[in-house]
Amino acid sequence: MPRRTPVEPDPLLENSLLHRHLGDRRFVLTLPRAVTLQILHPAIAAALASHTRTGLWEHKKRAVSTMITIAYSHRDLRSVIRVGHEHVKGRDNLGRRYHALNPEIFFFQHATYVDALFTSIDTFSTPLSAPQRERLYLECLAWYRRYGISTRGVPTTWSEFTTYFDQACDGLLRRTAHGDHLVSQALRPDAWTPKWLPEGAVRALSHDRARDLLDIDVSAADRAVLSVYARTVRAGAALAPRRMRRLPQARTPDNGQLTLSD
Repeated sequence: MPRRTPVEPDPLLENSLLHRHLGDRRFVLTLPRAVTLQILHPAIAAALASHTRTGLWEHKKRAVSTMITIAYSHRDLRSVIRVGHEHVKGRDNLGRRYHALNPEIFFFQHATYVDALFTSIDTFSTPLSAPQRERLYLECLAWYRRYGISTRGVPTTWSEFTTYFDQACDGLLRRTAHGDHLVSQALRPDAWTPKWLPEGAVRALSHDRARDLLDIDVSAADRAVLSVYARTVRAGAALAPRRMRRLPQARTPDNGQLTLSD
């Protein structure tokens, strides 16, 4: 196992909003929102369908746990990203070649997690002010830089990001055979924290573009289920000790080995 060198602490991440919220279990509750967008991206859907040897949510548990660790760690973990993704390549259902380390593909996947993070705060915590949203997005960029992927063309402000994300969801996403194979798993998590979400809450948390493309009908009952569930989660978080709210990767990020493979 190669020795990973320590990195200088990033002042953007020390005592940051990102560290406060990313390692909170409530973030994981909104991952179905990110995953339903990912399976609509032809290249990401192809990669998940062709290179994931376990269930979708077991894979996401490992992958997202590693990404969270990278945000908190004081080690240089760029090699984990490179080794974990360098073999993930092929052709999507449109016949186009893809590689998981392509910066445009990698950033869109990261963007779905950024969107889910903001959604988790708005839904299960206290919504952020406009300056806090700007600050958190800058911290998400610092997190992204830790992957060692090119940042050329990456939105540099929250306003630029929301424009990028809207345009990307409108222009890049579509249904494919690979994505359709994963829909039922994405909407019915069977592992990790998301498995405790009521199905109605999963639908109500979904992104508008995913609803349109996947024909997700969000009813008034679904919204009511999410409202009740969110109140319960907020009340529980207010009573729980901070350590109990934290994911293991946020508490001890530099313990153990990391892998993105199945």
